[in-house]
Amino acid sequence: MSLPVTIEQNTCCVPRITASISLEEAERSARVFKAIGDPTRVMLLSLIAGSEGREACICDLIEPIGLSQGTVSHHMRILTDAGLVAREQRGKWAYFTLNDGALEAAADALRPAALGMAS
Repeated sequence: MSLPVTIEQNTCCVPRITASISLEEAERSARVFKAIGDPTRVMLLSLIAGSEGREACICDLIEPIGLSQGTVSHHMRILTDAGLVAREQRGKWAYFTLNDGALEAAADALRPAALGMAS
């Protein structure tokens, strides 16, 4: 017994993938996703977002997180490198503000419209 042939042997399937983001865009988005993949960094972003003027001094982030200044600084460097926050040095203290566009850009990389696909 043989099964009926439904696709011609010499015909290839039409690709379902029609577009993709560039390697550079994928790497940038991956840095953002990796940075927010840590609960401490998510908490830090939340603290900054909830601060007056959406700005926080590193000295104001240490106690609520419950970690040393060095550890909080390490996490803030990762968030800064990922482009999620901007850092401004004022005297001996660093102040951080959110870069809302970075998170939206990373999310856009996964949205169907950004990939050229219908939703």
